[in-house]
Amino acid sequence: MTPLLSLSRSIDAFSTWVGKTTMWLILATTLISAGNAIVRKAFDMSSNGLLEVQWYLFATVFMLGAGYGFLSNSHVRIDFISTLLSARTRNWIDVLGIVFVLFPFCILMVKLSWPFFMGAYTSGEMSQNAGGLIRWPVYLLVPVGFAILAIQGVSELIKRIAFLRGVIDDPIGGEAAKTDEQKHLEELERIATARLAGDK
Repeated sequence: MTPLLSLSRSIDAFSTWVGKTTMWLILATTLISAGNAIVRKAFDMSSNGLLEVQWYLFATVFMLGAGYGFLSNSHVRIDFISTLLSARTRNWIDVLGIVFVLFPFCILMVKLSWPFFMGAYTSGEMSQNAGGLIRWPVYLLVPVGFAILAIQGVSELIKRIAFLRGVIDDPIGGEAAKTDEQKHLEELERIATARLAGDK
């Protein structure tokens, strides 16, 4: 399991880098949106290109951040059911879900979206809006995003199997599943509680 866990850590590092890098695009989207609104209201001017950049950037965050969302366990779970299950049962459900749902779905999406990207790339497809942008970069996000999600699925599958074999702690429960933000919030809560106790 050691080489596989090393591969899992490398995939996790890659997904973290992609996820945290794309987070900055949210700021860029916000600034472009605000700037576009200000120019439109103040000078009665607008740009279809800038409007399309906004949703290009949002699509980039959504598609490329999916793997990081899976890594940080921030995707939707039915918590009121999963909390009633044992750790082994939860991990078995994840193994089955990754193998029989996630992988086939990602492969299907890559296979179906690639021809759209190639068609737009070879034809130089442009937006039909005046001053709009080329289309192939946003089409490329679909196969790339699902490929990243599938790669992260490999890492998550390795971790689930390692847990079931007793090699690592539960990857979807306890400290291992907490995001940096959750850990930071808990630390702030501990500090605040300690200060309140000290003031009494």
